Order: sequence, then structure tokens, then C-alpha cells
Amino acid sequence: MNIVEFQHIAKSYGAASVLRDINLTVETGDFMVVFGRPTSGKSVLVRLLTGLERPDQGQILLRGTDITYASPGERNIGYVPQSFALYPHLSVYANIAYPLKLAKAAKAETDAAVQRAAELLGISELLERRPDQLSGGQKQRVAIARGLVKQTNLYVLDDPLVGLDFKLRERLIDDLKRTQETLGVTFLYTTSDAVEAMMLASNIAVMDAGVIAEAGPPEKLYTTPMRVQSMRYVGFPQANFLDGTLLPGIEGPLIQTALFEMGMTCMTDVANFSEDGQSVTVGIRPEHIRIGENAPPDAIRTTAKVLLREDLGGEEIVYLNAQGVLLTTVLIGGDDVLTSVDIDQIILIWMKPSDMVFFVNDQRIGVGNAKI
Repeated sequence: MNIVEFQHIAKSYGAASVLRDINLTVETGDFMVVFGRPTSGKSVLVRLLTGLERPDQGQILLRGTDITYASPGERNIGYVPQSFALYPHLSVYANIAYPLKLAKAAKAETDAAVQRAAELLGISELLERRPDQLSGGQKQRVAIARGLVKQTNLYVLDDPLVGLDFKLRERLIDDLKRTQETLGVTFLYTTSDAVEAMMLASNIAVMDAGVIAEAGPPEKLYTTPMRVQSMRYVGFPQANFLDGTLLPGIEGPLIQTALFEMGMTCMTDVANFSEDGQSVTVGIRPEHIRIGENAPPDAIRTTAKVLLREDLGGEEIVYLNAQGVLLTTVLIGGDDVLTSVDIDQIILIWMKPSDMVFFVNDQRIGVGNAKI
């Protein structure tokens, strides 16, 4: 059963089109992450769902009912905004209980709801404190608890961890996953952080320039992206992209770039897309660019200059210049290759053709093969 359905939603502000023909379903019990850059339109989508704004076009169904023009109070949605904005003169208990106070809930009901939310977020011992006595992470937990205090089966969290340091976000991500699973409810969560999206989501909707480029499980979007936006934004470090050209070949289409020429295993009829000479975008994940001599026979080999090494603890990101093409690769900590890679060094790199993904007009058309 779908708890939320956006059907052909559009929204503009004056001449600026912010959302264009949005179609998205969220299943009951899902942890759906709407992922995109800060200007992609995801916060506007949240405001439409919560009733803070109305769409120019389309319908929003909630629990099977059209709520496109319903008031926020009629929707029964728990909401955690991007800014936690706690009331400084109120205790943690009073901050969490505030939505229930507005709803004139009974004291016994309020006490039970606040205790439940506080226990879920691990802040029961903080209920008598004021916000100025809390750390940043504790304040964020209080804000999330205030959103979760409402008795509902749908919670909307609009980029609630933005601005927090990585270690704190990591701990809160664990809290959020556990909370959603414990409550057995639906979370619709927005973020512009790729790692956050991959760690939290059971499904990701990739939003770009006001449209949903692609939606599905994070593993599927990562391993077999059907749109260039999914490959670009889902994953960290971001995928590498090269400009290519589609050419005719004896055994099928060829893809030519500044670094290589290779055959293509088509997943669609290329003729439906373009004529020969069409521009192609070639994508390859950082972990699929290898360093060293142990390349298989069909590998694409080239040399590259090491520009920078970025230590992330368990792994290193290495930035390369391969004949004028900037590439990024990832080396796992403890890899012997790490000891032989220095800044400004010229090294041998290689890539398997099957790891290359080809897009025309942002749509996946095939992957590489060794035949030319």
C-alpha cells in the first residue's frame, strides 16, 4: 500500500519553475530519501506534502485520500524542519511537548508521548534541562523528538542533520534508522548528502532541477543507474565522467573518448537515440579505476599524474590527471599500492570496459566491451 502519492505535481514562483511533473510513490513502512542538491526542489516538495504550500498542478494522495488542498492540521503528519529552533526559555520536556500542547492533548497522553520520544532518541536524562545547557547533537535530538512526538504513521524530516559534523551525523543516522524500525512507521527524508542517503534509505528518489530523475533501492541506483544524474549524485566520491562520441563499428557501435576507444554492449537500440557522431557521456565509479600492473588482458590502460591524495582514514581518495582528463580513484587503507603513489608521480592506471557506463541525453544506453 502507498502512503503517499505525488501525481504530476508542478510548482512555480513567478517565471521560475521549481517542480515539473513530479510523480513519486512512497510505500507504507518505507524509509524514503529524497536526495538532491540544495536547489533541486526537495524542500518545496516537503512544503507541498505538509500543506504549507499548494501545487500549481497535480494531486497529492495521503493514505489513499486526495489532500492536495487540505489544511496542514487535517494531514496528521509528523514534521521535523531543517532548523531545529528550540524555545530557549522552555525545558527540553516542554519543547518536545509543545505540538501536543497546541493540540490540547491530555497530560497523561503528553507525558507518555514525550517519554516515548525521549527514550527513542536517548535523551530521557535531559528532559529538565534548557536548550542552552545542551550540545549541538543533543539539541538536534530534541528537535527530532519534537517531530516524532506526534502519533502518526508518517514523519517528514527536511534535511534535519544539515550543518552537523560528520561524527555527530553518523551517530544520529544510527538513531534515526533504529527509531524508524522500532516505530514501524514511514519516514520521508530529504538530504543533499550522498553518504547520508545511502546509509538511511530503503529507497532513494534522485531529484535534479525540479524533476525526479530516478527512484529505487540505493544498491540498484548505485550499481545500475539508468540516468546520468543517479550515477553523478548517488555515491561518494562522485563518479568520474568523460565526454565521448558514438561512432560506427564493424561489430557494433564504438565509443571514442580522449583516453580510449571501445565497443559497446547496448541495452537499447542506439538508432532510437541519434546518428553516428552523437555526444555520449561516459561514467565510471572511482573504485573501478585501478592503479598498477596487474590489469586483465581486456583492460583499458593509460598513464596519469597524481595531483592530490586525500586521507579519509580507512581509505584514500587519489586525484589524477590522465592526459588532460581529471579522474578520481579510491584506495583502501592497507593496500600496498598506497606506499608507491606520490604527488606528481606518473603512474599506470587501468579500467575494465564492463565498468564503463554510457549515457545519451542523460539516459543509459549501454556499457563497454573490449570489441572494436
